[in-house]
Amino acid sequence: MLLRAGRPVTLRTGWRLAVRWVPNPRTTPFTFGYLVLLLGTTLLLTFADRGLTSRLLELSSTDAHNLWRRPLTSLVTSALWIGDDSWPVYVLIFAIAVAPLERRFGARRTAIVFFSGHLLATLATELPVMALIGMHVLDRSAGHWLDIGVSYGFFTTAGALVFLLRGRARIAALVLLEAFIALIYLSDDPASLDDIVTLLGHACAAHFGFFFWGRRLPASPSALKVPFTSSDARILPIGAHRHVDGA
Repeated sequence: MLLRAGRPVTLRTGWRLAVRWVPNPRTTPFTFGYLVLLLGTTLLLTFADRGLTSRLLELSSTDAHNLWRRPLTSLVTSALWIGDDSWPVYVLIFAIAVAPLERRFGARRTAIVFFSGHLLATLATELPVMALIGMHVLDRSAGHWLDIGVSYGFFTTAGALVFLLRGRARIAALVLLEAFIALIYLSDDPASLDDIVTLLGHACAAHFGFFFWGRRLPASPSALKVPFTSSDARILPIGAHRHVDGA
């Protein structure tokens, strides 16, 4: 049995804490629903015919070719896929970088922040690639790399969350966020063009969330606080877009 300010924290209160801070349909419907969707597409990638899944990923990619031919379809469907073995990692990431924002501001506003970052970072990185291909600076093969995933979205929500912190906590969290972006870049193939584009997309999304949404969310009239009950007051709270796994 744990103690908080001299009062016992029982298994029942511990369970209530877990329910509150783990994505679930009651308190974080957007985060929970999105994770269920990603689980479904992950299972599809794992068990469906390889020819079918390769074709689906090809059509969903937000590469320069698809953005020119089917921009709306690729922008929407590229956010439906992650790596076929990384769903548990995304549960942890969403629990840290998306769910807290939803608890405070609600599902609708969190979805707007998430998808606006996905859209902006994708266009900010792929439109220059498209222009360079048109100018013959880049080979046309650069317009056909696989560009899918959800990391631009969660880096945007993470950036907004960092801004909501104050003082040294904000600085420390911002340093950690930047370090995480750098770690993703260095852990793959830093010399490749697609990894450089991904790095720029991650940085764009995180700073868009920090400087744009972070300044606007606290003043939002629709901002929602996490509800507390009298019993909750006695409890101490516990508190990668790649070009094959990201957009």
